[in-house]
Amino acid sequence: MDISGRTGVIAHIGFPTESFKAPLIYNPWFERCGADLVVVPMGCRAQDYAAFLPLVMGLSNTRGALVTMPHKVATLQLVDRISPTARIAGACNAVRRAADGALEGDMFDGEGFVRGLASKGCRLSGAAALVVGAGGVGSAIAASLAAAGVARLSLYDAHGASAEALSARLREHYPQLDVVCGSRDPAGHGVVVNATPLGMKAGDPLPLEVDRIAPEAFVGEVVIAQEMTPLLRAAVARGCRHQVGTDMLFEQIPAYLEFFGLPVATPAQLREVARIRY
Repeated sequence: MDISGRTGVIAHIGFPTESFKAPLIYNPWFERCGADLVVVPMGCRAQDYAAFLPLVMGLSNTRGALVTMPHKVATLQLVDRISPTARIAGACNAVRRAADGALEGDMFDGEGFVRGLASKGCRLSGAAALVVGAGGVGSAIAASLAAAGVARLSLYDAHGASAEALSARLREHYPQLDVVCGSRDPAGHGVVVNATPLGMKAGDPLPLEVDRIAPEAFVGEVVIAQEMTPLLRAAVARGCRHQVGTDMLFEQIPAYLEFFGLPVATPAQLREVARIRY
């Protein structure tokens, strides 16, 4: 891929950047379709983010920003307009500049996660789901699970107030949904989601008690530092179906591309060209 003074930049903002996989999917696709664009990882610490985002979005060749940990929640306060999905999730993972100069935020994590489950035959309508982690990605997944028709949604976060706040937003938009907080016991849930960073580093504890997961349950992961995390390996050993963290990326990138007004691809096309390494 040649980079020139005309190349458009999509900033991939988070910290740390070592586990980022999105550039290994987007950039090969841009090369394949002849788009003069590049996704660039940018390691921005939390204390610098409020000043950094307006600056990078103000660059003349910035086409947008992909936002990841730990900035998804903070982004809500830094954009001018947010989508209903981002409002429910309480987080943004995509920012663009509108024609009038305003910054617009949206959230695609949940949509990507749920699309991935559906493509694997996971039935969500009427299901009971557990989401461990109520930060930006967990909130987005919970919102999309609610939209997909789950009947019961259990939320857990080490910071209980985060789960309670998410619960309140969900009840406001989905009054029929049975939402409970405070337990990460996976027993009785057909869908179990790890939406925490646990699994990124060697020696991390498991986010929940795997031996309490029913063998017929579907276990999903958001960690992308490795394909089969300790949680997924343990779940597969119990006979569970599973979804790896990068599946969420492949499923949500078409929505991202549309949001930015860029050449759109199917998940299958993205998988064909991706150069993901672990």
